[in-house]
Order: sequence, then structure tokens, then C-alpha cells
Amino acid sequence: MQTEKKRTIGFQLKAVNNQIRRNLDIRFAEAGLEEISGMQGPMLGYIYDHSRQQDVFQKDLERHFNIRRSTATVILQNLEQKGYIIREAVERDARLKRITLTEKAVEVHLAIRKQIDAFNEELEAGITEEEREAFFKVLDKVIHNLS
Repeated sequence: MQTEKKRTIGFQLKAVNNQIRRNLDIRFAEAGLEEISGMQGPMLGYIYDHSRQQDVFQKDLERHFNIRRSTATVILQNLEQKGYIIREAVERDARLKRITLTEKAVEVHLAIRKQIDAFNEELEAGITEEEREAFFKVLDKVIHNLS
């Protein structure tokens, strides 16, 4: 008799992540949001959420998303070329470029957020608050173990 292979947390997290990405890609395509890809959506969200309280600069995105300067530069150049962001010099230091969203970006961000909210409702269907809290408690331990 063959024994069942023990499930591993790392593999399961990777598999779930892949499934989530596929599902969101389908949702975004159906909603006409396929022009935004990879890190572009989360970056628009960060800029949207943080630019209300303070100026947002490339270094903020690098720090928040833990990405290299070159990676952030490429993503921001793409967003700028697509008409989603404007980078403008600040008076106190012309080397610093404040990143602001265009109206087009705000509309796209709100549409993305609507899709993600609906997806999360489906994802969490049937999960009790106690199960949700237990899940996050275990996930926090996994995150701690990785740091």
C-alpha cells in the first residue's frame, strides 16, 4: 500500500498563489483591465492610498515592494508611457520626482479594487472568523520563520 505524501506549506502556498494569480488575470481580462500587469496594479494602489497623505517617490515604492531601483524605474516608465502616472520635480529638490496618478489611473485602480474585493469575498466564503484568525496566526509564523 502506497503512503500519501505529506503536504508541505511552501508548496501549498505556491500552488494557491498560482491559482489566485490565474483567477485574478481572468477577472481582470473580463473587466477589460488586461493592460495592467504584474506589479503595476499594486503600485497604482500604493500610490492611490498614500498620495492622499504625502508625496510618493520612487524610493517609497522600492522600499514598500522590496524591489531594486532598476525594476521600479522600468515599471514606472511603463506606467508613464501608458498614461497612468505623471512624474514631476518638487520645488525643494529637482532631483526628486513626485509620482501622481492620472484620472485614467484612478478609474483603473478603482475597477481593479472592485474586482479584488469581489474575489476576496468568494475566496473567503464559508470560512468562519475563528478560522480566518487561525489562518493569519499560522501565516504570521511562516512569515516570521522566513525573516
